[in-house]
Amino acid sequence: MIKNPLFLLAILSMVISCKKVVKEEVKPKSAYTFYVGTYTSGKSEGIYKFEMDSIGNLTNTGLVAKTENPSFLTVTVDDKYLLAVNENEEGTMESFKIKEDTLISINRTSTDGIHPCFIITNVNNMILAANYSSGNVALSKLNDKGEILPLLDLQQHEGSDTTDRQEGPHAHSAWFKNDEVISVDLGTNELWFSKIVNDKFEFGEQKTLKMAGGAGPRHLAFHPEQDWIYVMNELNGTVSQVVKSDSTYSIGSTVSSLPENAQEKNQSADIHVSSDGKFLYASNRGPNTIAIFSIDQENGELTSVGFESTKGDWPRNFALTPDDKYLLVANERSDNIVVFERNIETGLLKFVTESEAFSPTCILFN
Repeated sequence: MIKNPLFLLAILSMVISCKKVVKEEVKPKSAYTFYVGTYTSGKSEGIYKFEMDSIGNLTNTGLVAKTENPSFLTVTVDDKYLLAVNENEEGTMESFKIKEDTLISINRTSTDGIHPCFIITNVNNMILAANYSSGNVALSKLNDKGEILPLLDLQQHEGSDTTDRQEGPHAHSAWFKNDEVISVDLGTNELWFSKIVNDKFEFGEQKTLKMAGGAGPRHLAFHPEQDWIYVMNELNGTVSQVVKSDSTYSIGSTVSSLPENAQEKNQSADIHVSSDGKFLYASNRGPNTIAIFSIDQENGELTSVGFESTKGDWPRNFALTPDDKYLLVANERSDNIVVFERNIETGLLKFVTESEAFSPTCILFN
C-alpha cells in the first residue's frame, strides 16, 4: 500500500492530464483557400477570403478588399494577381496583388461598357471582360507590375432574339480557347468566335453560332480532353454540346437541366466539368438545384444522373475544389455558401456544411 499522499497526488495529476490529452480534438488543417465576390447593395463590403479544411468546414477570414459590386473574379496563372469586375453602370475592372491574408489594390480602369459581369485572363495575361447591359467585350492586358492597361479593343455585338430578355446584345461571358476567343451573348442568342491579332479582335470565317430560339446562352465549360464545349442556356434551362469539325463549330446534342414536368420558374446560371471529364454540373436558380450529368467518353453526350438541392436560394455560381473532392455553391439570395462532398465514381453530391456569406456571386480558388 502506498502511504505517501504526495505520491498519490502526483499519480492522480498524471492520470487527469492524460485524459485531457486524449479528449483534446485535433483540428483538421486548412486544405484550401478561396475568395468570394459579392454584390454590395446589402451587408457585403467587397471581396472576402475563406479557408476550408480537409473535411469541408469553412472559416470566413474576413474582408480582404473593400470595393463595389465585385461580382466576378479571376486570378492570373502565377497566382500573383486577382482581377475583379465592378458590376456598375459605369463598368470598371480592377487588379489586386495577392499578399498573405489580404489583397493590395493596384489599379482600376474602365471596361468601356455597362454592368460588366465576367472577367478572365490567360497565360499571356491578356484580359477579357464581358459587359452585360451594353453587349460588348473588352480586351486589355496586365503588365509586369500587375497593372491593367487601358483598353486595347472592344468587341461590340449586334442582334436580338425572341424573348423580352433578348431585345439587344447582352454579353454574359468570354473565354480563351487556345488561340480563339469565344464570347457568349445571351441577348443575340449566339456564341461569337474571334482571335486576337496585334491586340485587336479579329473575326474568322465563322463569326457566330446561333443557339435554339430563346435559349439565352450564359456560361460555358470545356471538356479537359476532347474538343467538346458545353453551353449553359439560362433562359430555356438547357445544356448544349458544341462540337468542332475542322474549323467549324456546330450544336451536337441538347439536354434539359431540369427534371421532367418541372413547374418552377428557372434561370440557369453556372456550369462546370470535373477534371477527369466524366461529369458535368449545372446550377438552376428558382428550383435551386445542381443538375448532375455523366459524360459519354465516346461522343460527349450527357445523361442525367440526378439533382441536388443547393440548400439555399439563387445559386448564381459554384466551384469545384482543385482536387475535385468538394463542390461549393454560392447562394446569392440566402447569403450562404454550401459545401458538398463529391463521389468521384457516381458524380453524386452529399451535403457537408454551410457558412454565412453576404450576397455571394463568385467563388474563386487559388
